[in-house]
Amino acid sequence: MVKHDVKDVGLAKKGKLRIEWAAQEMPVLKSITERFSREKPLKGIRVVACLHVTTETASLMETLKAGGAEAALCASNPLSTQDDVAASLVKNSGIAVFAIKGEDTKTYYRHIKDALSIKPQVTMDDGADVVSTLHKDAKDLLKGVIGGTEETTTGVIRLKAMAADGALQYPIIAVNDAYTKHLFDNRYGTGQSTMDGIIRATNRLIAGSVFVVAGYGWCGRGVAMRAKGMGARVIVTEIDPLKALEATMDGFELMPMVEAARIGDIFVTATGDINVISKSCFQVMKDGAIVCNTGHFNVEIDIENLRKMSKARRIIRDFVEEFTLRNGRRIYLLGEGRLINLAAAEGHPSAVMDMSFANQALCAEFMVKNARKLEKKVYSVPEKIDKEIARLKLKAMGINIDKLTPEQKKYLQSWEMGT
Repeated sequence: MVKHDVKDVGLAKKGKLRIEWAAQEMPVLKSITERFSREKPLKGIRVVACLHVTTETASLMETLKAGGAEAALCASNPLSTQDDVAASLVKNSGIAVFAIKGEDTKTYYRHIKDALSIKPQVTMDDGADVVSTLHKDAKDLLKGVIGGTEETTTGVIRLKAMAADGALQYPIIAVNDAYTKHLFDNRYGTGQSTMDGIIRATNRLIAGSVFVVAGYGWCGRGVAMRAKGMGARVIVTEIDPLKALEATMDGFELMPMVEAARIGDIFVTATGDINVISKSCFQVMKDGAIVCNTGHFNVEIDIENLRKMSKARRIIRDFVEEFTLRNGRRIYLLGEGRLINLAAAEGHPSAVMDMSFANQALCAEFMVKNARKLEKKVYSVPEKIDKEIARLKLKAMGINIDKLTPEQKKYLQSWEMGT
């Protein structure tokens, strides 16, 4: 059996069935897998993936293996691993996996280093932790890396900062920037899975609640849309005037967080920045307020100050921690402030991850073919790949669209014809 550190390999049977169920909604990745099996574009390439270990990720790992890659997988968040999936990948797919749901921070980083032991040539990140670990703690491995991919907004921000500082030592493709990723995964995936996580954790009624969404990027848009659809009064907080204006035009209330904190029942952060819900917010929240995060890292809620302000803490339900403040008011933190959609639920539906992971697979292929031509910076997904994934998705859905006629193409390429 391949090297691994998972909770229980005996969970593999259950995991295999769940992987099979998810794969039914991933036709684009399936078509890529079939081509990879024939062409072996990743033959001999060592890939380290630091991703959420879910049923959908399992299909991506099997696609990489079909393409000839040797792959190792570790978790990109301590609470997002599905232990039965990790077990199945080890036992049934021969993939080296280092991930256990609920692992502490020390184990989390040890698992990253365990995965890096295969000496990667390509990295796949969901938050840039592998890239940062390579650059800080495993510099000797950098010379063997030809390129990588990054899937999250948070990770892309970190990597662009590295590139701007001249610190980035190999090229990265920002998978998150693909239209077939952020317009669907971030908006529809995050919207649905975040609501799923909140409801599973709390069993609270969304209809009639005051629901506060911090950030109106694509993830925030998705959450606000779904909360509104379920009958909540949705308030959006923003720092970007353009996004704030867009949220207003979409029918949402806008106000500063410290004002929303006084009236909100449920709070969701989706910004990628630190301390969005801060001490000043906790001081004015009403008794029973629920706070959670759907951004990548657990930094958006000032948990440290919440702890200092509390006279008592207890776990009242799975993934629900009660903080009793000194004035007797209670604030409930979901999923330790980590991604609630993966901590308390199963993450995005496989239908949207189909496109996100198709981008990962095709960008890995592109990187192997073109790494020598690329500089040490962050690149967008090639338009050709983005459109091909959209085409394959439409085909799988049985949807036909129009094509430009020769006359229409000529018109769009000319300037002579006026009104």
